[in-house]
Amino acid sequence: MFPYHDENETQRTPYVTIALIALTVLAWLFLQGAGTSLPLAQSVCELGLIPGELTASLAPGTPFSMGDGLVCLTDPGRQLSNVVTSMFLHGSWLHLLGNMWFLWLFGNNIEDAMTRPRFVAFYLLTGLAAALAQVMADPASPVPMVGASGAISGVMGAYLVLFPRVRVFTMVPLGFFITSMALPAWVMLIYWAFLQFAGGITSIASEQTGGVAFWAHLGGFAAGVVLIKVFERRDRVRAHLSQHWRPRHVGWR
Repeated sequence: MFPYHDENETQRTPYVTIALIALTVLAWLFLQGAGTSLPLAQSVCELGLIPGELTASLAPGTPFSMGDGLVCLTDPGRQLSNVVTSMFLHGSWLHLLGNMWFLWLFGNNIEDAMTRPRFVAFYLLTGLAAALAQVMADPASPVPMVGASGAISGVMGAYLVLFPRVRVFTMVPLGFFITSMALPAWVMLIYWAFLQFAGGITSIASEQTGGVAFWAHLGGFAAGVVLIKVFERRDRVRAHLSQHWRPRHVGWR
């Protein structure tokens, strides 16, 4: 399933969501060379998150093949800053465009539900939770991890909590055809989370190295579900509660 539209109007321009997309695209174009071999490999190696490096499970200089005769060597130290820089890097055009589309589709409404500084903090914290979930799943991995999908998964988890019944228009393949369906957000998001869980279990069973960071997606999603009520605007909470509470008429009889 691929969502392309939701019936959820925003009340203000999502400047932070736009800025996050712009920053990520600029990193792809100018830091990663728009996917050309050497800049892409160099950026992923130097600024991506390597679990074994973060946990100090790998000796400095441990090699990992990047293809095209390129090899990434782990650095001394834990490289803590790479937890953040890895969120703004991607591995391919498809990886970038897919993530940015999901960020735009769901991020604008989540930004609308909190103050802009809180949304920045929320995005980074859910991205951090996603990274740590993937590191815990494979703490000695030499594979560099990049992508905004962990933080975006946090945004999707928040969307599930705040807007479970909003209709999301989704393209669904049916055999040789693709049809469009309007699904409640909770159906699409829980189905997506199930796919991540199934993919994570499969990767463990097959001892797969690299590929999709399923546990990062689940970690970010869970963090979004938990944190959204902490970061949601108080005035929005009061407005929501007022819709469900009506004072009764009190009098003598």
